[in-house]
Amino acid sequence: MDALTSQKVEHDALRARLFTYSIGPDTAVLSFRDRLARENRWSPAYAKRVIREYYRFCFLAMTAGHEVTPSDQVDQTWHLHLTYTRDYWQRFCPDVLGAPLHHGPTAGGQAERARYYDQYAETLKSYQEAFGEAPPPDIWSPAADRFGEHPRAFRVFPSQVIFLKDVVGIVSLTALIAVVLGIGVALGVAWEG
Repeated sequence: MDALTSQKVEHDALRARLFTYSIGPDTAVLSFRDRLARENRWSPAYAKRVIREYYRFCFLAMTAGHEVTPSDQVDQTWHLHLTYTRDYWQRFCPDVLGAPLHHGPTAGGQAERARYYDQYAETLKSYQEAFGEAPPPDIWSPAADRFGEHPRAFRVFPSQVIFLKDVVGIVSLTALIAVVLGIGVALGVAWEG
């Protein structure tokens, strides 16, 4: 068997292991997918798609031949998977990937931003080559959006903010009450007069 055939066999085996793997205990009442959806305010269907992309990212990390950088959604999945420490380090890395996959945060600064921008752009190219299709844009944003000059992503705790839809609901309810009270007052005045 030549080197190229051997590599294809290894890659196919890795793919099979990744896509038959399930994160966390099967007996959990709150599955990994449902926890991921809840923590990110995603639908379970979207979380399932992101987990698939996380597996694809892990495949690239093992096969691309260069450092890879995840999309924000894939990174959130990886962060959550890392909290399942026993599963990640004792099952996923040795049995599925066949090697450790460490998560390295940025050291900050313009040079790091440029490095991660380039790595992410290269990851998107490698994705296309490995899977024969472009990454889904609702999960893998363009590099300019992910690592632009002023990335605007930040984490928000829903219990600590009021969302616009909540404000619209409150304003609508207040307006409705004012209208009802206004009509009542107007009718009351008309009845008295």
